[in-house]
Amino acid sequence: MTTLTTAAVIRSPEGSFSIESVTLGELRQNEVLVRIVGTGMCHTDLLLRNPDLFGAVGPIIPGHEGAGIVEAVGSAVNRVAVGDHVLMSYDSCGWCKPCLSGGPAYCVEFELRNASGRRSDGSTGATDSHGVTLSNRWFAQSSFAKHAIATERNVVVVDEDLPLELLGPLGCGIQTGAGSVLNEMKLRPGETIAVFGVGAVGLAAIMASKIAGASHIVAVDIHDRRLTLASDLGATHCIRGDDPDLLGKLRAHGRGLDFTFDTTAVSSIMRIAIDSLDRPGKAVLVGAGAGTVHINGHNLAGRTVTYVREGSSIPQIFLPQLIEYWRAGRFP
Repeated sequence: MTTLTTAAVIRSPEGSFSIESVTLGELRQNEVLVRIVGTGMCHTDLLLRNPDLFGAVGPIIPGHEGAGIVEAVGSAVNRVAVGDHVLMSYDSCGWCKPCLSGGPAYCVEFELRNASGRRSDGSTGATDSHGVTLSNRWFAQSSFAKHAIATERNVVVVDEDLPLELLGPLGCGIQTGAGSVLNEMKLRPGETIAVFGVGAVGLAAIMASKIAGASHIVAVDIHDRRLTLASDLGATHCIRGDDPDLLGKLRAHGRGLDFTFDTTAVSSIMRIAIDSLDRPGKAVLVGAGAGTVHINGHNLAGRTVTYVREGSSIPQIFLPQLIEYWRAGRFP
């Protein structure tokens, strides 16, 4: 069965979204058709404005923080049923070493399944009104549409009493911030953290740090409005990111921080995120940008630097945990 629906299509990296009639093809055995109720816009969607990336994937239906209701399932799907309320997250193969070891965010097919706009075999499942192929597998969903095709592995069933229209960003941005703290850092009570860039991802990290019991939660940003919100959500200290003595203020007590978290991908800020660490200390980078950072080897003595995808989260386990924190009033 094919599905006639409507989607927001990008046909050039500098062009506007075009609201178009789109035909979604037959479901494969492991796929599900979701009627979209709400979707977030993540910074990663804006990467499609990069001419090089767009040239490889366009024309494309973006969107990868979708939430909706299942309308059809493939013949091999047995964990999701028609009528289920679901969140959509990233996809993974389920059979490579990282997937079998509990690390699907580092699946060997991650780029194919999430950043190509296509299935892992190179196919798509959508055409426009002229029969031209459209990429509709952005993070295995392309949720800027009335309907999206996802897989059994990248949907998470949630209770029907939840505000489904608001939950989509849990599947990527919020999961990335909170998961980096709770799953990757495994921050413990009394430890310290600085978060560089307190947009949605950074704010999720701040809320998770409060849940984990951090003694010092430092928010760093160049927008006062964001710093005020960060303080409301759990930051104990706020510093302007353009402060000329930023590193000095981060090390004001003579020691560095146990953890730092960078969402900016700005070279100078990533360097400060590393230099402001204590020993031992760990810097987690998640920013999707072109910034690079050069480090002298001796500066890594006792320090760890890593880049984290999706908060090192297993969506089917972690997203329900975040929802329970929200129900308890701990994750607003």
